[in-house]
Amino acid sequence: MSEHIAIYDTQDGVRLISIDRPAKKNALTGAMYDAMRGALEQADASDAVGAVVFAGLPGAFSAGNDLADFVEGSRRPFAEAPALRFIRQLARTKTPMVAAVDGIAVGIGTTLTLHCDLVYASPAARFRMPFVELGLVPEAASSYLLPRRVGLLKATELLLLSQAFDADEALRLGLVNAIAPSDLLLDHALAQAGRLAALPPGAVAATRRLIRGDQAEVEAALEAEAEAFEARLRAPEAQAAFARFLGKAKAT
Repeated sequence: MSEHIAIYDTQDGVRLISIDRPAKKNALTGAMYDAMRGALEQADASDAVGAVVFAGLPGAFSAGNDLADFVEGSRRPFAEAPALRFIRQLARTKTPMVAAVDGIAVGIGTTLTLHCDLVYASPAARFRMPFVELGLVPEAASSYLLPRRVGLLKATELLLLSQAFDADEALRLGLVNAIAPSDLLLDHALAQAGRLAALPPGAVAATRRLIRGDQAEVEAALEAEAEAFEARLRAPEAQAAFARFLGKAKAT
């Protein structure tokens, strides 16, 4: 478990996974990924949990990977990386998932939402996927899922140019269900998750499978990305980008 991931189960059958690392704007470490993966695995194994909600801090859903932690972990095979283990679990989780996004959602902070059944954002939400800028490639099957949501040209702009977009644009593109005020966002997401948890679970599971389509294609895309990600991770481009980023972080 991680001290920066809080997990609560409500009386309505909802599991809240709350990211709580304010000093780093909810940047994710290996221990945090492991804690979230475990929470999802346990949700799937529990008849008492009917939905999961991901939430962050006011102003910071997640700044993405903690690069210092990620670089340290990259000395091991990427197949063993907590981030990849979490992403694999995210893609195959059977329990309905809801995201409440307030503030920055960078990298996995954005791609995580592509696997959620419902996504709500505050007016302050800011999404960005800067993988190419870091010398990397997209992850979490985003190169497969995003074009199917927003079209090939827009997905290219968001992934290749690392184009940032706000809550209004996310709503227009169909990447969020609704925008709610920051102070009401989490309550709204929990209420919607409670509605999901109250529905007949067998019907929810069957409908979810029909909506999502071919699970094998999603997982195949995820694994292809992981292979390319590992190759790019070892390349000079990524190493130079990490060094620049970490140098700036030390200077501030």
